[in-house]
Amino acid sequence: MTVKNSPAVQRALQDPELRENVRAALMSAKEAYGRLNNGKPATKVLAEDKKFHRDVRDATVRLRDAGAALREGPKPKRKRRLGRVIVVGIVGAGLALALSEGLRNKVLDALFGAEEEFEYTSTTTPAPAPEPVGTSTT
Repeated sequence: MTVKNSPAVQRALQDPELRENVRAALMSAKEAYGRLNNGKPATKVLAEDKKFHRDVRDATVRLRDAGAALREGPKPKRKRRLGRVIVVGIVGAGLALALSEGLRNKVLDALFGAEEEFEYTSTTTPAPAPEPVGTSTT
């Protein structure tokens, strides 16, 4: 297994919260180390310095959270079931409209109103039929 395929590396690459926890833990540890080496006796800083205690506590909490996230491995990708259901529904509705004339007519009637039956009746009298050629009445 290569390093880039490692679950811990994948999680570190994908999870901004994990990276923020590691960054904040390192900053808190750096501040605690600075307070420990500020010229005061180490025993006095360890026993009495509340800012030192806060920095150490913050660093340990953040490192614990980062370690737990690394042990879990990469976050599972979210499944897009709703999108898939919508696409299948749209495709199914399109096929039903394309294949069923009755359904298509119902949808068109619902959208545009029922189609009116139209019968044409002429109000004029028809012209007399022409006489056949070659027959004469004279």
